[in-house]
Amino acid sequence: MALLEIKGLTTEVSGYKIIDNLDFSVEANELRVLLGPNGAGKTTLIAMITGQFKPTAGKITFDGKDITGRAPDEIFLAGISRKFQVPNMYETLTVYDNVMISLQTDRKVFKYMFKRVSPRDNERIWEILEFIELADKANDPADTMSHGERQWLEMGMLIASNPKLLLLDEPTTGMTEQGKQRTAQLIERIAKNHTVLLVEHDMHVVRRLGKKVT
Repeated sequence: MALLEIKGLTTEVSGYKIIDNLDFSVEANELRVLLGPNGAGKTTLIAMITGQFKPTAGKITFDGKDITGRAPDEIFLAGISRKFQVPNMYETLTVYDNVMISLQTDRKVFKYMFKRVSPRDNERIWEILEFIELADKANDPADTMSHGERQWLEMGMLIASNPKLLLLDEPTTGMTEQGKQRTAQLIERIAKNHTVLLVEHDMHVVRRLGKKVT
């Protein structure tokens, strides 16, 4: 049974069909690469899966439940986490605090800022920081980090939210070749224990990661 299943999905804006009758599925524990030129509808598809856009027609099923048209926070709590093209984080907080807040499922920032971190959570935070190779930056504010480091931090935040499905929207955009290779390595490590749908346009990255390409 597919973890994510899409049937007959259509999105129409001002008479123009961005996505037309799409059937698409992703199995549990799969790394799928979604490839296509600018304007093909890749990001629109991601936005419909996560509830930012509502489809004109069709059905989206996740983990056996119909999530078509549900609110983004409901879809997040169901187990889908999305990484945007531009990193999305708490800019003035430290790297450690960004990961700490992401451990909490409701992500209410101020509720947790002055709450004591349990030994178990602290251990998990450091595991994630080591995993994304940013442990040495733990006390640095997020807004002082390089573009690549910010991308890796957001992936760590996604992991901390314990999703069933990670949606990564062009995470290598704007990176150097060295940064792209490091990001590809990180995605490979993530995919060992998570289901990942990766939107990508860089063919070097696609060739490295593309176990199955749509």
